[in-house]
Amino acid sequence: MGLRHILFYSMLVACTPLFAQTFIGAGEDDGIVVETSDDYRDSSWTALANGLNTINGSGLLYERFRTAYFLEQASIGFESRHLDSVMNLGIEGWIDAQMALPQTKVLTETESVWARIMDSLAANGVDIQRRPNANAFQYAWWQVNMTNEDLLRHKVASALAEIWVVSRNSDLTAYGYALASYYDVLAKNAFGNYRDLMYDVTLHPAMGYYLSHANNPKSDTVIGRFPDENYARELMQLFTIGLFELNNDGSHKQLNGMDIPTYDNDDVIEYSEIFTGLSYDSILPSLSTTLRFGINKGNTAMTVPMIMYEDQHEPGAKTLLGGEIVPDGQTGLQDINQALDNLFNHPNVGPFVCYRLIQRMVKSNPSPAYIDRVASIFNNNGQGVRGDMAAVVKAILLDEEARLCEPLNPNHSHLKQPLFRFSQFARMVDKTSESGNYWNNTLTFSTNAGQAVLAAPSVFNFYLPIDAPNGAIEDASLVAPEFRLHDSRLSVGFINQVYDWTRNRRLFFVASRDRGSITYWDQTSLEPIAQDVEHFINWIDANLTHGKMKDSTRQIIRDAINQLAPSRSTYLFDRISIGMYLALISPDYNINR
Repeated sequence: MGLRHILFYSMLVACTPLFAQTFIGAGEDDGIVVETSDDYRDSSWTALANGLNTINGSGLLYERFRTAYFLEQASIGFESRHLDSVMNLGIEGWIDAQMALPQTKVLTETESVWARIMDSLAANGVDIQRRPNANAFQYAWWQVNMTNEDLLRHKVASALAEIWVVSRNSDLTAYGYALASYYDVLAKNAFGNYRDLMYDVTLHPAMGYYLSHANNPKSDTVIGRFPDENYARELMQLFTIGLFELNNDGSHKQLNGMDIPTYDNDDVIEYSEIFTGLSYDSILPSLSTTLRFGINKGNTAMTVPMIMYEDQHEPGAKTLLGGEIVPDGQTGLQDINQALDNLFNHPNVGPFVCYRLIQRMVKSNPSPAYIDRVASIFNNNGQGVRGDMAAVVKAILLDEEARLCEPLNPNHSHLKQPLFRFSQFARMVDKTSESGNYWNNTLTFSTNAGQAVLAAPSVFNFYLPIDAPNGAIEDASLVAPEFRLHDSRLSVGFINQVYDWTRNRRLFFVASRDRGSITYWDQTSLEPIAQDVEHFINWIDANLTHGKMKDSTRQIIRDAINQLAPSRSTYLFDRISIGMYLALISPDYNINR
């Protein structure tokens, strides 16, 4: 009997009324013997992974846990109904359905957010006009990611945002529309082609502003001015090919026992000349013939691609990697496209990008074979297309190494980013807000826990792919980048945030001047569940730790709850708050494995 038939049969039996007091599918097996295929067994949740427990109902729970494990990789956060959707469609079917969904745009929501803020201020007699800042983008991002259905697109966009970094921790904090528009470009290309992403990001004013190739003029030897090298260097080092030549499995190629550099400073100089002449588009058509290089960057100009000012583009031939020549006399955009093609076709791009995407979505230490399999899809999606992101994302999530559940294998896990520890909880639980909005500026959270979307401290992101904490992880030659945000200050800061979510029930805040309301965790639906300690612990395990809660963690929660006196007026509230607090600070919740 195949697995699908077993699951169908167990559901059918579970729904069939019997005259006995117990029911098959509700913890009873009635002596039925079931055979299962070997590929259904693995080292995770072994008490559930057998045919008998498929009949008594535990097998269905096992499948739900495996589904939740997948959704932790494929989403920023999800609800119970999304688990049902994956179980109905199957993982590949769900991925296909997600890729067919229209994009939920953060810029559209940011514009709506800002209009409501301005209307609220006006209604309260505040006569003020100000530019939509990073807070408006954060409000919109949280509103979208607490209500959207295109979960996978936004998970991939968030991963790309940690490769192609721009940050509100710069002068971009004054340009909320630019941040939203930039994030939408990442989301648009999440299932597109990496080469298109390279072009769209290169021309986006947020990146131009952040890495200073907007208003990057041609050389002027008289005054000693030369093209800015910032974007050219980071495009190679951080966004495409990295510092050293790679094999397709991500390992370093070597010559005479030494790593082989991919480029040198002369190459940076040549590419810097390519990225000259770009500046903001004019938002004043009447000035378009006289507006010269880079004097206008209003809100609108920061959401549309930069344009080429040919008289500011570096003339002459340029030499690219591999000795490829950019001929003299091309337009500035022709030069840029040739340079992007040159980098895109470099053999490093597949393993370089895929390693980072796997780390952000699945695990910190993918095997060389895993990287090789996914990078091979990047190199050729099976139809001769290079850089097909839809094929790459599917390869990452469907790979045997991604679907393997081995909670005791140190190579098969990663510490969740603080942002996703927060978003997973916030998306799963009920929420209430006077305004009905889920706006959050994340300033308190990013101070305490060290992270917010598009808020990295530098272009090197919140952490490097090779970061590892001192001790057992580093000694085992493993990496764990997210531990960069789990030091002595930030780990305690995160615990303090959890206390605020659970004890004070405060999830989302807005800046006081924006006149929004706080979003609270609504515990109402948990009150009847919390009447029984074991029922409540099982609810937490099913919905937040997804079958990973250890017996020791269960006992800690059980002991803490059982110490509460039923005579307390806040008895149920205390049960729910303390139980959830302990679960959310446990390794069972904070580590994906």
